[in-house]
Amino acid sequence: MAATKDPRPCSIADALALVGEKYSLLVLREVCLGNGRFDQLVRNIGAPRDVLAARLRRLVDAGILARHPYSERPQRFEYRPTQAGLELEPVLMTLKEWGDRHVRRGAGLPMVVEHVCGSELVPVLTCRACGEPVRHEDLTAHPQAPGWTVSGPSAA
Repeated sequence: MAATKDPRPCSIADALALVGEKYSLLVLREVCLGNGRFDQLVRNIGAPRDVLAARLRRLVDAGILARHPYSERPQRFEYRPTQAGLELEPVLMTLKEWGDRHVRRGAGLPMVVEHVCGSELVPVLTCRACGEPVRHEDLTAHPQAPGWTVSGPSAA
């Protein structure tokens, strides 16, 4: 089957265009943990400085992070999540949980996140309308992009 000239319109692809670059989600992880200074980010992520600077610029330009001055002389900034950045935190927690179960497989958890109730956070996606946990078998996709069906482009 030949590849289509234009891939399926998709919010997942659009989001990954912003946060899917190497180190971008790790930058967000560190900033959400309160480590928003450049040297902290370099140390905790291990990214080359030039690559990290490019990721930070892109995340700021996309409105996911904001720069805040913390020193006048020399002028230095720290990065903090915007509302859009904070809305990505559940994605990070879900990805962490998936990695704990399917990648680390009992190799010991490098970090536990505690909820305000005092228990270890285990994220669960629920339906906003009914409150039930979301399961694959309960989902039905309804493509809204003109010319697309669930299986791909509609016949021309």
